[in-house]
Amino acid sequence: MNDRPAIPVLYEDNHLLVVVKPPNVPVQEDDSRDADMLTLLKDDLKQRHKKPGNVYLGLVHRLDRPVGGVMVFAKTSKAASRLSDAVRTRKLGKTYVAVVYGKPPAAAGTLTHRLRKDERTNTVSVVPAGDPNGKDAVLHYRVVGSEDGFSLVAVDLVTGRPHQIRVQFAAIGCPLFGDQRYAGGRSRPGEQIALWATLLGIPHPVRSEETLTFRSLPPRAFPWLLWTEAQLSEAAPH
Repeated sequence: MNDRPAIPVLYEDNHLLVVVKPPNVPVQEDDSRDADMLTLLKDDLKQRHKKPGNVYLGLVHRLDRPVGGVMVFAKTSKAASRLSDAVRTRKLGKTYVAVVYGKPPAAAGTLTHRLRKDERTNTVSVVPAGDPNGKDAVLHYRVVGSEDGFSLVAVDLVTGRPHQIRVQFAAIGCPLFGDQRYAGGRSRPGEQIALWATLLGIPHPVRSEETLTFRSLPPRAFPWLLWTEAQLSEAAPH
């Protein structure tokens, strides 16, 4: 944990901490023992606010380890409970941008699949609609532009299943650039997955009438460089 990644803070108050998760940092400690978001942020809060003892920080949603972008954490148990309710009732809105191989069949549409996760291998697959071990997965997408055999898509999640965006786009023949698990060998080793959590909208856990919106654009690196910052911003216009 010597090489600690920098974690930009977008917003902080007594109840919330909103940050930009760097790619390839796990959200919480896993078997790799690599530096994880929860530990890093707790340490940062402890140092910045000179807090003695343990620091509370609640995890209310997740991003896959290779994915970067906006995340919110709860600084109190009350905020954690209310934000978890917002996730459950789909009042927490998340928009992603992704670069996929090829071009989806329509300029905009809805993808609906039934997904089953294999806990042993940590992989997700599409299963028949009636599979009792599967869960319904729904997302809306919009193609922002296509360049050099790739498409930039904006994705609004309706459900939040593990690996959902990656598996659903692979299922329609448009896997994500850099996806080492679901791209069927099209991604080269070492390529960074092109999936970024770019927009997060949340009801404030205490000031319930207030909705907060946070944005983060992906890094200016390939394949994101195929599109301008204006086009990337257009993917998350709110």
